[in-house]
Amino acid sequence: MKLYLDTSTPETILKLDDKEYKHVFANDLAEQLLGFIHDKLAETNQTWQDITEIEFMSGPGSFTGLRIGASIVNTLAHELNIPLRDHHGNEKPIIIPDYGRPANISAPRK
Repeated sequence: MKLYLDTSTPETILKLDDKEYKHVFANDLAEQLLGFIHDKLAETNQTWQDITEIEFMSGPGSFTGLRIGASIVNTLAHELNIPLRDHHGNEKPIIIPDYGRPANISAPRK
């Protein structure tokens, strides 16, 4: 089964083969995304081991959303020993998010 994940916008998109799920996590993406994926796998009588490949929308988009999503797909692909692809279909050893612009880093206060 192919898992597709897009966390680049406030509305997270998860696809498990042809089934698509959307959810807005607001500020709870890091705490709830793995549980969301697990629940959707369970609804289709699947487990983590049934995932055979992962595709991730690597950007551009939300800095925090992309960082969280990339961390999850990189870890899952590594632990399940399955192929990981960016949204262009290119197989990657790890996903590096594309934020679409340089990071906006504030100057130190001191």
